[in-house]
Amino acid sequence: MKYTNLCDIYLELESTTKRLKKTFIIAKLIKKTKTDELPVILLLMQGRLFPAWDDTKIGFSERYAIKAINIATGRDVKEIENEFNKKGDLGLVAEEFTKRKKQASLVSKELTTKKVHDNLTKLAKIEGPGSVDIKIKLVAELLTSARPIEARYIIRTVLEQMRVGVGSGSMRDAIVWAEFDYYKKYNDEEDKFELTEEERKVYNEYVETVQEAYDKTNDFSKVVKIVREKGLKAVKAVDITLGKPVKVMLFQKVKDMKEAFKTVGKPAALEFKYDGFRMQIHIKDTKITIFTRRLENVTKQFPDVVRFVKEHITAKNVILDCEAVGYDKKTKKYIAFQRISQRIKRKYDIEQMSRDYPVELNIFDILYYKDESIIKMPFKDRRKILERIIREPKAKQIVLAKQIVTDNLKEADEFYKRSLAAGNEGVMVKALDKPYKPGSRVGYGVKVKPIMETLDLVIVGAQWGEGKRAKWLTSYKLACRDRGKYLTIGKVGTGFKELQGSGVSFNDMTKLLKKNIISEKGKTVEVKPDVVIEIAYEEIQKSPTYTSGYALRFPRVVRLREDRAPRECSSLSEVKRLYEEQRGRGK
Repeated sequence: MKYTNLCDIYLELESTTKRLKKTFIIAKLIKKTKTDELPVILLLMQGRLFPAWDDTKIGFSERYAIKAINIATGRDVKEIENEFNKKGDLGLVAEEFTKRKKQASLVSKELTTKKVHDNLTKLAKIEGPGSVDIKIKLVAELLTSARPIEARYIIRTVLEQMRVGVGSGSMRDAIVWAEFDYYKKYNDEEDKFELTEEERKVYNEYVETVQEAYDKTNDFSKVVKIVREKGLKAVKAVDITLGKPVKVMLFQKVKDMKEAFKTVGKPAALEFKYDGFRMQIHIKDTKITIFTRRLENVTKQFPDVVRFVKEHITAKNVILDCEAVGYDKKTKKYIAFQRISQRIKRKYDIEQMSRDYPVELNIFDILYYKDESIIKMPFKDRRKILERIIREPKAKQIVLAKQIVTDNLKEADEFYKRSLAAGNEGVMVKALDKPYKPGSRVGYGVKVKPIMETLDLVIVGAQWGEGKRAKWLTSYKLACRDRGKYLTIGKVGTGFKELQGSGVSFNDMTKLLKKNIISEKGKTVEVKPDVVIEIAYEEIQKSPTYTSGYALRFPRVVRLREDRAPRECSSLSEVKRLYEEQRGRGK
C-alpha cells in the first residue's frame, strides 16, 4: 500500500471526534487491505511498529527527530526548535518545513507502508559507535522522499505520538464491521449505527468473540486472518499460547465484603491484595520470560525472580499469574509500589538494584499447565495445581498468595483487616468455580479496598498540551499548604473529559490559569496559587519527587472548588494523617 493512502486515513481519523465515524473509516481500510499486508497496516494504524507483547524499543528522541528534519529540509536546528515551541508537535513542524523545502530531492521515491515500517523497525537493531547518526539518517531518508502529510505521520510514528484516536476498542469494532459487513449499517450523514434487536444480539456476539480472541493473542492481524480463512467458529476456538503474553483478568472494585459475596457467591476465596506490580511468568522448557500487565518483557530487570522460579517451581511449560511486592531489607515489611517501580525500566546495575530493592513473588493463579491451556478450569482446581508445583515456598522469595475460603462475613472482614494491617491494598474475593477470562471484568472476582477521602489542592504549575491540545494547559501540578508555603504533591490530567459541561474542561481550566502565569519555559508554566480543585486518588505514597514528601497514586479531578481560597486547601498535616490511616499504618 502507498504510504500516502494510509496518511489520508490518518487525516480522516484526526479530523473527527466521532467514535462511529472512526470505526467506519478503519473498517473500510481493513476491508480493502490484503491479508498479507494487514500485520503492518494494523500496527501502523495503532501507532505501533512492533506488536504489543514485543518490548523492542527504537530509541528515537525529539532531539534526534529535530536533526532528521534539519537534514531532510535544510532548515536550521534553531528554526525547527522555535517552530516546535509554537506548535507543540514535531509532526506538524516536519510537515510545514517539507512544504517549504530549500531544495528538492533529486532521488525522491514514492513511499510504501512497507518501506516506512522497514526503515523505522531497523532503528531498534542499530547499536554501537555512530548508531545515533545512522538512526537519524534512516529517518531523514524517509523525510526526504516524503510528501508534507507523510512527513507529519513519519515523525509522529517514530516518536509514538500519533494522536489519531485509534484505541483497541475502535480496532476491534472495525474488524467486526469490515469482516461481517456491518459497515453497511452505518449512516454517515446522521452518524448513526442502527440495528434491530435481533441483529444487535448477533453483533454483540461477534464483538465479544473478537475481543476474547484479541485478549488471548494480543494480535489483531492474526484474528482477522483466522476470520477470513477459517470463520467465526475458529476465532471462538483461539486459545492462549505459551511464550506470548495474555491480557490479565481484571477485577471490579466493590465497596465492602457484603457486596463482594453478593457478586461472586458463597463460599469464596479471599486473598491478600498486594501493592506490587503484576507479573505474568512464562516457563517454556528451561526458558523463563517475565511480562508486566502492559505486556512489557522485563525478564532482564528481575534476575532474582528468575532465580526464585528456577529453584521453587517444579513444573515446566506453565504460565503463572503473580504479583511482585517490594519489601524493606531491614524490617522485612512490605513497601509501596512506587519505591520499587524504578526497577521496571532499569538497564544498568540490575543486580545491585535487585539487592537494594528486593521483591517477594506472590503467585495467585496458573493459566497453562502440562502443555495446554487451563483457563477454562475452575479457580479452585487451578489453585490446587499451584499448591502442588511450588517446591518449599520461601517467605521474601516466592510464596502462594495468602488465602482463606469462607462464607462467613465476620471471618472475611477479619481477613480484610489483617491484609490492611500487613501493609497491603485490601483483598481479592474470587469465585471458586469460575474460569480465567483474560482482559475482562466479568464478576468472577472483585477487589475490596478502602475508600480514600478526597483532597482540595491548589494548582501551582501546568504544561501546554500537544497536537490538538497544544492551545490548552492540560497537565496540572498540585500542592497542599504548610505554614504559609505550598508544597507539591503530584500532577493530574485525568477526569476532565468526564466533567465537560461543568466548567472543568481543559478549555475552562486554561482560561482560569492563563491570567495567573508567573513564568514560562518551553511547554512548562508556573502559575500563581489561586485555583483549587478537589482530587480523588487511590493512595498516598511517600515520594522524594515532590516537596511535600508525598505523591498521589492515580489522581483524578472531581470538581473545581470555586468556594475555596488557596489558603483553605488541604494541609500537609491532613495528607500525613490520611497516609498513616490507610492500610492501618497508624495502628
